[in-house]
Amino acid sequence: TMLLPTGALSVALQGVSFAYHDGDDGSGEIVLHDLDVALEAGRILGVLGRTGSGKTTLVRLLTRLHDPVEGTVTLGDVTLRQTDMADLRRRVGMVTQDVQLFRATARDNLSFFDSEIDDRKIHAVLDELGLSDWVQALPHGLDTTLEAGGGGLSAGEAQLLAFTRIFLRDPGLVILDEASSRLDLATEQLIDRAVDRLMAGRTGIVIAHRLSTVTRADDILILEGGRVVEFGSREALVGDPDSRFSFFLRVGMEEVLE
Repeated sequence: TMLLPTGALSVALQGVSFAYHDGDDGSGEIVLHDLDVALEAGRILGVLGRTGSGKTTLVRLLTRLHDPVEGTVTLGDVTLRQTDMADLRRRVGMVTQDVQLFRATARDNLSFFDSEIDDRKIHAVLDELGLSDWVQALPHGLDTTLEAGGGGLSAGEAQLLAFTRIFLRDPGLVILDEASSRLDLATEQLIDRAVDRLMAGRTGIVIAHRLSTVTRADDILILEGGRVVEFGSREALVGDPDSRFSFFLRVGMEEVLE
């Protein structure tokens, strides 16, 4: 096995296809078809597509929950099949819409029970992400017991907690599947600020549901039926009136992606 390089990680998919095997003969419907995508280290990729377009499967390949049936996935020029899994978990941080919480203190939920992460470091990260007020509003601060499964926290608060977890690990690639649910304005502003800080100096991949999220992306990838229908720099696609992305912006992304 190989360790991933330090710093922001480049991402490359070359000729990647994937099928979920559902037959006894190992056959299954192909859900990703011959994907070729290259993302330079330190750039942010916005991924757009309707439900079933392949966005979730793409993320599963990048986190090595699955391996492609064809092609290669590389991070920092290291093929994922060669990576050390523990190192991959450390170096790739992921925030999903479904944030796992444990019945434990806010401190333990943030640090994943890592005793080497002290309160000073946790507070420094909370300060940097603009979340100190959120923790201070908890009845007992970091000692507040949170309920398992997210009880007591809104969807936005759960995502903010997940951002803090990832920041404490200092990954080279951050994957964000943003909450599609409506958030109140104050929480949305907190999340926008936290995402800006989280992505600074790192490579980012954002499964986007809102237009405001896409505006921070350097590159755009649009998937349809498991195929790349558009991939390029956001500036170039915005400047091309015939691009799919320009169309999304004109008609309203939320309408197109439902």
